[in-house]
Amino acid sequence: MTQAFSIILAAGKGTRMKSDLPKVLHRLAGAPMLAHVLRAAAAAGIGRAGIVVGPGMEAVGEAGLAVDPKAQVFVQPEQLGTADAVKAAAPAFEGAKGPVLVLYGDTPLLRAETLKAVLGELEAGADLVVIGFEASDPTGYGRLLFDDKGRLAGIREEKDASAAERALTLCNSGIMAFRSAETLSGLLARIGNDNANGEYYLTDAVALARADDLQARVVLSNAEEVLGVNSRAELAVAEEFMQRRLRAAAMAHGATLLAPETVFFSYDTVIGRDVTIEPNVIVGPGVRIADGVTIRGFCHIEQASIGEGATVGPFARLRPGAALAKDAHVGNFVEIKNAEVAEGAKVNHLTYIGDASIGAKANIGAGTVTCNYDGFAKHRTEIGAGAFIGSNTSLVAPVKIGDGAYIGSGSVITKDVPDDALAVARAPQDERAGWAAKVRARRARAKSK
Repeated sequence: MTQAFSIILAAGKGTRMKSDLPKVLHRLAGAPMLAHVLRAAAAAGIGRAGIVVGPGMEAVGEAGLAVDPKAQVFVQPEQLGTADAVKAAAPAFEGAKGPVLVLYGDTPLLRAETLKAVLGELEAGADLVVIGFEASDPTGYGRLLFDDKGRLAGIREEKDASAAERALTLCNSGIMAFRSAETLSGLLARIGNDNANGEYYLTDAVALARADDLQARVVLSNAEEVLGVNSRAELAVAEEFMQRRLRAAAMAHGATLLAPETVFFSYDTVIGRDVTIEPNVIVGPGVRIADGVTIRGFCHIEQASIGEGATVGPFARLRPGAALAKDAHVGNFVEIKNAEVAEGAKVNHLTYIGDASIGAKANIGAGTVTCNYDGFAKHRTEIGAGAFIGSNTSLVAPVKIGDGAYIGSGSVITKDVPDDALAVARAPQDERAGWAAKVRARRARAKSK
C-alpha cells in the first residue's frame, strides 16, 4: 500500500484545563500529548503528518516539528468542527495516493498496533474505517450505528441522537481513516452543518460513504486507549494508564519493581535486565539504566546514564549530564550534575558533585562539595583515579586532584593537588588547657547573683 498520511487535529484550546498552555502540550510521561500521537503514527509506518492548530498556537506546531521535522503545520482559522479542521490540511493530502488517517492530539494513549489494524482493514478493501470502543458510560460520545446486516451505517453525535440511540454503548473514538485522499476529499465536500451545534462533523462521512455504496468498517479498541484528555483530572487518569504500560514493559524485559505503583518512568526510559528499583523512584526523560543496576528508594533521575552494576540511593538525585560507569556507587542524599563517575568510584553520603569528573575507584567522603559556580560561570573539578577525598571537603573549581591523592577532612582546596600527594587546608588546631572549666565556673557565679 502507498505510504499513509496522518492529519492530527490539535486546534482545541482546552478551556477545561484552566491553563495558558495549549491542551496538547500538557505532558504525559515526560512528553507533550501531541508527541505521543506523532510517535504512535510513526511506529505504525505512517510516514507523513499534517498538524492542524488554531490561530496563535505556534508553540503547538513547534512541538510537533521537534518530534517530526518533516511534518506540515496548518492553521484552522475558526473552530467550525472536525470536518472543517481536516479541510485546513487539504493542501497536504489532496492528490496523495495513500490512505489518510485523522487522529487527535489529545489521545496520547493510542497504540501503533491499533493503527496498524486500521491500515490492514483499508488494505483489505475498506474505504473508511472508524475506531470504536465499548463504554460503560457512553455519555458524551457519538454512537456507532449499524444496519440490519451488521454493517456500519453511521455515527450519531449525542446531541442529535434519539433515546434509543443514546442507549447504545458502542461509541466513536473520533479516529477515522480513509482509503485515499480522493475518498476523503469527495466526502468532505458534501458534509454540511445541519445539526445541534451548527458544525461540520467528520462523522457524517460514514453515512455519506454508505450512500455511495462504499465499505465502512470498525476496528475495536478500548476506552483506555482512546481516552481524550480535556481536563487536569483526565490528564491524571491518562498518566496512570501510561505508567501502567511503562511499568509492565520494564518488568517484562527483566526489571524488578518492588512497589510498581510508586515508580514513575518517562516515555523514553531505557532499562536493562536484572535491574532492581525500590519504591518511590521518579525517572525523568533521557535516562538509560544498564543491566544489574540497583536504584534504592526515593531517588530522582533525569537525563542521566547509569552503568552496569551501579548502585544509586536511597534519596539520591541524578541531574542532567550525570554519567555513572560500571559498579559506581552513589549513596544517600547525594546530588550529581553534569559529572562523570568512573568505574568503581564511590560517592556515598551527603555530597554534591557538579561539573566534575571522578576517576576509577576514587572515594568521595561525606559532605564533599565541588564549588563549581563563582557567581558568573561554571567551572570543572577533576578528581583522579584512586583519589581519597576526606569528609567535609570543599573543592573550589577549577581544580584538579591527581591520581591517588589524599585530601584531609575539612579542607578547602583551591589549588591543584599532584598525584599521590596529601593536601590539608585548614587552620591549625589550638588547645587551651582548663579554658572550658574556667568559663563554666564564671558563668555559674554570674547566674547565682
